[in-house]
Amino acid sequence: MSQSAAKHQRQRTETIAPAVELRDVFKLYDGEPAVRNLNLTIQPGEFFSILGPSGCGKTTTLRLIAGFEEPSAGEVRIRGNSMRRVPPYHRPVNTVFQSYALFNHMTVWDNVAFGLQIKGIQRSQVQQRVQESLKLVKMEGFSQRYPAQLSGGQQQRVALARALVNQPTVVLLDEPLGALDLKLRKEMQVELVNLHQQLGVTFIMVTHDQEEALSLSDRIAVMNGGQVEQIGTPNEIYEQPATPFVADFIGDTNLLQGRVDAVESSKLRVLTPSGLKILVQRPEVKNGSRPDRVVVSIRPENIRLSLTPPEGQANCFQGKLSHTMYLGTHIHYVVELTSGDRLTVLQPNTLGTIPQRGAALYAHWSEQDCLALHT
Repeated sequence: MSQSAAKHQRQRTETIAPAVELRDVFKLYDGEPAVRNLNLTIQPGEFFSILGPSGCGKTTTLRLIAGFEEPSAGEVRIRGNSMRRVPPYHRPVNTVFQSYALFNHMTVWDNVAFGLQIKGIQRSQVQQRVQESLKLVKMEGFSQRYPAQLSGGQQQRVALARALVNQPTVVLLDEPLGALDLKLRKEMQVELVNLHQQLGVTFIMVTHDQEEALSLSDRIAVMNGGQVEQIGTPNEIYEQPATPFVADFIGDTNLLQGRVDAVESSKLRVLTPSGLKILVQRPEVKNGSRPDRVVVSIRPENIRLSLTPPEGQANCFQGKLSHTMYLGTHIHYVVELTSGDRLTVLQPNTLGTIPQRGAALYAHWSEQDCLALHT
């Protein structure tokens, strides 16, 4: 193959190759796995989030992509190229840290220009690219200030500009908004989405904030115990969780364990230890077998409350109001059923009369509004 043909082949491979791939990746610390059998494929231009509780392996995964850690087994590939023994500063990625990691003795301009200067980029190009990056994050008027003279949100914008100025293939975001207050966090979420859409660069974000992942991401990988439990769009992850862990971790849900008592053409009847008989829309069969034991998941917003039992409702259970929490736009109820089970219920605040604690009522939902999950 000629040199020009080889170059064309490499360019073609980079064009069609995933932005990032992790193939059968393991990472051990003192013989204990931090990540196990990790397989991820992230496409160019995606906003991909890695979500999970503390200690699940999500930050280790990000560090493996960045090159701050090397896999104990398996392979990391970026744009189709193996990153084995490629140091962080030679990888086409840049990381934005929760702590910002700005140089306090440097101005905003110098912080953003630092990476370009280390690479020996011409001064005229440095000037142009720094100005463009600061303009992207709306910080062009702060170029001569020092980090200590900026708010937390402004420092985060500078950290983003510093990452983007190097024109990376992938931007890694390590809990990027974790240090901000709630209002500023919401504002920066909008800014991140706008930047991603404007630039078309691949964003990979690590977070433990479910709402943040759901609102920002094209796809989400939910991790638990060093492994991926489910990968999907925000809608898939929330509406069709694959496991009880995903259902419980993403948003709020009520989980009731039980055994399959009867199987009909389109639904299951699940009997709980407390005696509840719950009708559930029949799930897809995996590996040609149906489990005897399942966990029923019902989202709080799918449960309705009434003072009298509704006609024709499959899942309707009597109980009493145990607790009420007023949330402004919504009201959060805790209902204790006569079986002893407790359900959380979320209903819009329609300015109606809120039942008093201890009031007798009925909690009900349809079989389409709950899921039977494999344990």
